[in-house]
Amino acid sequence: MDLAIIQDLLMTGFLRGGLYASMAVGLALVFGVMNICHFAHGEYYVLGAYCAYFAFVTLGLNPILSLLVASVLSFLAGAISEKLLFYPLRKRSKGEWIMNAFLLTAGLSVVLQNLFRVFFGMKYRGITQFWKTTFHVLGMSLPADRIIAFFIAMVAIAALWLFLKKTRIGRAIRAVSQDENGAKLVGINLDRIQTLTFALGSMLAGLGGASMLSLSPAYPYAGNKPLISSWFVVTIVGLGNVPGAIVGGFIVGIFESVSFFFLGSGWQDVASLTLLILLLLFKPTGLFGTQIKSVWE
Repeated sequence: MDLAIIQDLLMTGFLRGGLYASMAVGLALVFGVMNICHFAHGEYYVLGAYCAYFAFVTLGLNPILSLLVASVLSFLAGAISEKLLFYPLRKRSKGEWIMNAFLLTAGLSVVLQNLFRVFFGMKYRGITQFWKTTFHVLGMSLPADRIIAFFIAMVAIAALWLFLKKTRIGRAIRAVSQDENGAKLVGINLDRIQTLTFALGSMLAGLGGASMLSLSPAYPYAGNKPLISSWFVVTIVGLGNVPGAIVGGFIVGIFESVSFFFLGSGWQDVASLTLLILLLLFKPTGLFGTQIKSVWE
């Protein structure tokens, strides 16, 4: 195989993996702390894309401010959703929380998709580009939007990493993920931590949708593919494993790029599912998983 083709496959997979990693980290964080199988995660991706579109096109804000607006509104939407929907359910469900939360996220996904249809219609809302330039990497010309979207994802992940590791609130989030009862005994407010966690996960999804707006336009069902890819990542690395989700994003991105090249369009999904089935058969807890759910496995 020609060296240029290998470079192209690796670069394409690496850039795609950055988006998968940022989406999967938010999903893994929510599962690790709240024990929620979040199937409405993709709709916050769509919300971020819509927010960025209207901020950039309608309000005429610059790209950085547009992405910031999308992140803040996605964060607020996540916090409001948790307070209005998941908090009351958590108080009433008790031992049945996992199944009820799963059904709630599935229902929330359908509701949000239809709300997007009502307010924005089925029209694709995208932009040509945020930044009118190209970068030359390893002899390839790549649009600036693709490179910058990758770096935005990496900066967001690094910021979350530092927040979880270095701040008092971040340590509280990690404590709740490891032992809710123990965290409660030392005075950690579980309700506030879970609201913040859901908001952070929503913000990462919204930022992903906003930064990819020029490559993937906003429309009501745009979150389906990122959601499936995110679940694929968190499943193969181990549910709730945030550091593993970062590595897994790049693994999946490169794997899809290579399988697309060798098998053709559409078959990369078959290859990904085959890989997932084999992994679940031989290592059900994932590549980096254990029997214990934790943000820092």
